Amino acid sequence: MIRTLQQDSRLMKIIFAVIIGLASITMVITLVPGIFDSGVTSDVSVFAVVHKPGFLGRFGSGTPIKMTEVNQLAARQLQQQHLPDFLLPYMTQRAGQVLVQRAILKNEADRLHLQVSDDDLRNELQTGPFAQYLFPNGKYIGDDAYMNFVQSAFQTSRSEFETQVKSDMELSRLQALVTGGATVSDQAVREAYLADGTKVKFDYAVISSDDLAKTINPTDAQLQAFFKENAARYATSVPETRKIEYVAFDVSNLPGGKPQVTDAEIQSYYNQNLNQYQVKEQVKTRHILIAVPANADATADAAAKAKAEDVLKQLKAGGNFAELAKKYSDDPGSKAQGGELPLIPTSGLDPAYAKAAMALNPGQTSGLVRSQFGYHIIQTEQKEAAHTKPLSEVKSEIVPLIEQQKAGAAEQAYATALVADAKKNGLDKAASDKGLHVVTTDYVAKDGVIPGLADGSGLLTEAFTTAKGAVPASVSTGDGYAVFQVLDVKPAHAPEFDAYKSTILNDYREQRVPQLLSTQLNKLDDLAKKLNDLHKAAAQMNIAVKTSDLVGKDGQVPDLGAMSGPGSVAFSLAKGAVSGPINASRVGVVLTVLDKQEPTAEDIAKNMDKTRQQLLSTEDDQIFQVFLGDLTQKYQKSGAIRYSKRPEQSPVGS
Repeated sequence: MIRTLQQDSRLMKIIFAVIIGLASITMVITLVPGIFDSGVTSDVSVFAVVHKPGFLGRFGSGTPIKMTEVNQLAARQLQQQHLPDFLLPYMTQRAGQVLVQRAILKNEADRLHLQVSDDDLRNELQTGPFAQYLFPNGKYIGDDAYMNFVQSAFQTSRSEFETQVKSDMELSRLQALVTGGATVSDQAVREAYLADGTKVKFDYAVISSDDLAKTINPTDAQLQAFFKENAARYATSVPETRKIEYVAFDVSNLPGGKPQVTDAEIQSYYNQNLNQYQVKEQVKTRHILIAVPANADATADAAAKAKAEDVLKQLKAGGNFAELAKKYSDDPGSKAQGGELPLIPTSGLDPAYAKAAMALNPGQTSGLVRSQFGYHIIQTEQKEAAHTKPLSEVKSEIVPLIEQQKAGAAEQAYATALVADAKKNGLDKAASDKGLHVVTTDYVAKDGVIPGLADGSGLLTEAFTTAKGAVPASVSTGDGYAVFQVLDVKPAHAPEFDAYKSTILNDYREQRVPQLLSTQLNKLDDLAKKLNDLHKAAAQMNIAVKTSDLVGKDGQVPDLGAMSGPGSVAFSLAKGAVSGPINASRVGVVLTVLDKQEPTAEDIAKNMDKTRQQLLSTEDDQIFQVFLGDLTQKYQKSGAIRYSKRPEQSPVGS
């Protein structure tokens, strides 16, 4: 699926066009607040059950939102948005909210009799965004190609794809019904295009917070006073550290060394895991498909059969199978490869196709074979009967698994014995008796490094939950075990002033920079307006002046950033005017407009329809958001949404 989405093709544009076309519904769904306020159900495999509102609705079965669906959607959103894994619980709640509100909208669409029929679906597939792929030049590509299309593009089955398309069509109908009365005046369209199409070029003077910070140089007395005033802030700036004593070992330290694997153990593992070594019946073939549409009449079927018989006649006359497949086959998935299909289990093939293919010996060609997709001519290249891989074939896979199991068990037993000995005689003697070396760390923080261990994170995690002087304990280190004790603990505390002076200086500067930036920015602005010249004002204050390109609202300007942000004030200024102070996060800016280019009346006229549609889309979303908010509240008040577990509040909730 990832490779499919990375392709720069018309298919991807169509897919994303459909997604974007339905995005307004999903965006509205995720923005409606207060959804998680209804009852609770006991089935933890179900995220929620959405009933129809009202008294009678509670007695129906309702629409279950399964946790598997929620988790799958959350995982896809996490991957598509390139978010870190720790946000998965949050994404799960958002995904659940989307699916619950889709169910609410589905109920409302059904109530209004907006259901999508099979004929509606067929028409959508023949004329909608997927038509050029499923019905190129008005001709159906065939069931095989259809299934290949939805599998490669959406990683789903044909039935699931069609169900989703129907659902999206129904929700689109509902949104169209709700927002059908929305209008935008011609004047609003002109004003919007004028605002969005205007471009400006300007000079701008930039005051940097980083540069200002360097000018703030307090005395030691001032820094010490700041340090005392902010004692609570620094009370735990030096994190807790611990001194740890430990002994580590791996499989090489075990008595007798690495455990050996016997033939009997290999045989036993093989016998207990035979299901892992089953090979299904498989066949590798070439084929030529003359497709027959699913609802074809007898005349169309006869025509397809006659065409297939003609191809078969050409084969028997010495024709090249691959060349004839490229010329005649209706299977786009294999046509370019001369009809060749990979070695696949026969369970994944049409039964009639599989039976015919397995009846042939490698190199043989069939007669006409009728499947649910049409008429095939099959050439078998390789076949394998269902069988169990022999032990000799999989022994090399089994041995490392048993070695790992035995080594892990032996290491754990060795760690248990070492802990018991250490509790009785002390860690030093217990280690010495086994020829191991005890290591004592310096004071180390929880995120520190343990010398001698490739990965000491597990040991540190355990050590920071263990009391000072507690009895020895063991912990896995990934490639072995460690037995440890906590010798001493230094609690988190405030640093000494001299040792922390550079950090205190940075904090001091950061606290004073915003006020200094505001003061300097106002001074620059006042001076520029007094002199009516930004360049002279900036020169007096020793501030550099830069010049932008001719940019629109979708542009970016160095230091100032996106022109849709604080710099957007430039579009409201007349040519030659000086702006007020612009605070753009870490910089302050004053600008003067050099040039301003507005769309002509002709440009506005040409783009009226496009701009109107954009404004209508925005207005539609706003109307639908209000509608969905009211509808969700109705469901909540009637107790029609019941959750298996009350979801946690969103960390960025509305």
